[in-house]
Amino acid sequence: MEDFIKQGDSDMTRMLTPHEIAELAEPYNGLANIRKINELYRAQDESHLWPVCGRFDATERAIRRAREYRRESGPCYGLEYALLVDSMLSEIVNQEI
Repeated sequence: MEDFIKQGDSDMTRMLTPHEIAELAEPYNGLANIRKINELYRAQDESHLWPVCGRFDATERAIRRAREYRRESGPCYGLEYALLVDSMLSEIVNQEI
């Protein structure tokens, strides 16, 4: 599955689920795991295609919110973190529509 990601943004044919993202980041520990998950979410980011007021980047906002949540609630990694970013991303997109 990692070869699929390495092909580049333009070759991606579908969005990865949070479970697939967490699986790809599984070999990494601690903050490296979070960095890899963030990297994978950014690689499939398409929010620039549908800007809201010319300044909408849902993925970066979701990652920032997830960081804030982790500071307040304690660390989370792997699937838990991937689901957190996905939840934040869904919340942001649905609020802006």
